[in-house]
Amino acid sequence: MKPWRRVPLPLLLLLVQAAYAVPASATPSADDLRTAAEHTLQQHYDLPGNRVVIKTDRLDSRLQLADCALPLQALAPKQPASRLSVEVRCPVAGGWRVRIPVQLQLYRHVLVTTRPLQRGDGIVPGDLRSEERDIARLGYGYIEQVEQATGRVLARPLSAGSVLTPGALGGRQSVRAGDHVQLIARLDGIEVRANGLALGSGDAGARLRVRNDSSGKAVDAVVRDAGVVEVLP
Repeated sequence: MKPWRRVPLPLLLLLVQAAYAVPASATPSADDLRTAAEHTLQQHYDLPGNRVVIKTDRLDSRLQLADCALPLQALAPKQPASRLSVEVRCPVAGGWRVRIPVQLQLYRHVLVTTRPLQRGDGIVPGDLRSEERDIARLGYGYIEQVEQATGRVLARPLSAGSVLTPGALGGRQSVRAGDHVQLIARLDGIEVRANGLALGSGDAGARLRVRNDSSGKAVDAVVRDAGVVEVLP
């Protein structure tokens, strides 16, 4: 899943398969197989900031395996997902391999929106909050640090409570709150320009409030370019 490569988090260091050995068993039981799978995932994903919940599915009672003279080994998948298949094997020449179905929940604090946001809106810290989510289900990635998002605009609208993903972020804002801007008003072919103060932030096409320096009146406007806004009718 490509979005994971764009997210700066410790899980990106876990691209190498990890193995966990359980003691040798003459006749491995279903519990032995589940233990190997669960311990491997726990060891692989139990990092600072993560909360791991693992549940192995019931195995086929008809499963019959040959004796194994060496400790069992299990290999963790390279990428987290809500449903995984963990390979458990007997590491002897010609030894058997079985795949254990596992349900993984991998909780971590990520940024979600505090209110509905529109395409082109500039992001400020008050638009985001940190919330624990199951990142194994976030196939499009996520953002953890407010600093990664502030000063950026949205490439698409987001409803309140949406996880902020790397793909939802566009470029930097053309206008930021507190900027001095040129305010353009058009009526019946007549264009009037004035100086104003932006009361909101956004990229080209975003709507925001601007205070006219001359009249002191706040008006609705749309960003046309860097430092230029047009009064809405």
